[in-house]
Amino acid sequence: MVVVIEPVDVVILTKNSQRLLKDCIESVYENVPVNRLIVVDGHSTDDTERIVENFKEKYGNVVFVQDKGTRATARQKAIGIVRTNWLMFVDSDVIISKDWFSKAQILARDDVGAVWGIEIWSVMQTSRILKFFEQVTMKIFEKRGGTHDLLVRTKAVEGIKLPYQLHNYEDACIKSWISSKGYKVISTYDPYCIHFRPNSVWTIRHFVSMGEDLMYAADHPSLILPYVFHTCVEAY
Repeated sequence: MVVVIEPVDVVILTKNSQRLLKDCIESVYENVPVNRLIVVDGHSTDDTERIVENFKEKYGNVVFVQDKGTRATARQKAIGIVRTNWLMFVDSDVIISKDWFSKAQILARDDVGAVWGIEIWSVMQTSRILKFFEQVTMKIFEKRGGTHDLLVRTKAVEGIKLPYQLHNYEDACIKSWISSKGYKVISTYDPYCIHFRPNSVWTIRHFVSMGEDLMYAADHPSLILPYVFHTCVEAY
């Protein structure tokens, strides 16, 4: 049975996110029925807070809080603030697709705890290997999870305690928790989000740091080839 979802609290984590934040939030308000926009900021030093304040003046339903910890502590704080039966995580460097919410809602049946729209790297939009890239990305999500554009049943994350040190892979913890509660986590090609990864990603320094992902893949053998492919794309 398809669940009718009322307006949702939308959570965006920020830290010096001015590069794409305005476009990101606009895509949320255009394609999601927002009860409240909850922004958890890591003490930005750029124009992030000013951008958020502009949306607060425009819509009046923006909550701005700050957190000095990790992505795990920021998400934990946000979950504690949520008041709606469903919530949505949106990364600050993505643009969600047209009619995102109405399409995701169709998949939100009684046994579903979360719906994730695939992330498409902006540099891959016109690539000849886009379809293959999407298939590989889906394979990674099936094991690791993701919070780029994730609709979550609030009850499914009730009681979750995200380990403080998880600045990365907190998304895997969230997916695992939802599944442990007996809910399905659905991934879909539509709706989706376009992920405008920062320029720092396309550097030798970041390429070397991909070792963390490959170490994670070592513990999940089915992820080795997908992560190697992603690493090769970044290197190219």
